[in-house]
Amino acid sequence: MPQLIPFFFFNQILFSFAVLFAIVYIFSKYILPQFTFQQVIRLYITKLSKKI
Repeated sequence: MPQLIPFFFFNQILFSFAVLFAIVYIFSKYILPQFTFQQVIRLYITKLSKKI
């Protein structure tokens, strides 16, 4: 099992941080702003519907 050999630890840690950074970047740049925009629109719609 190569994951238990200390020679491969640096490679696995580096790859894990690279994947984590990529996931955080993709979520913060593309996915989360869409959800935030959607929540703001829903908030405005509910406030407008309560005024009528």
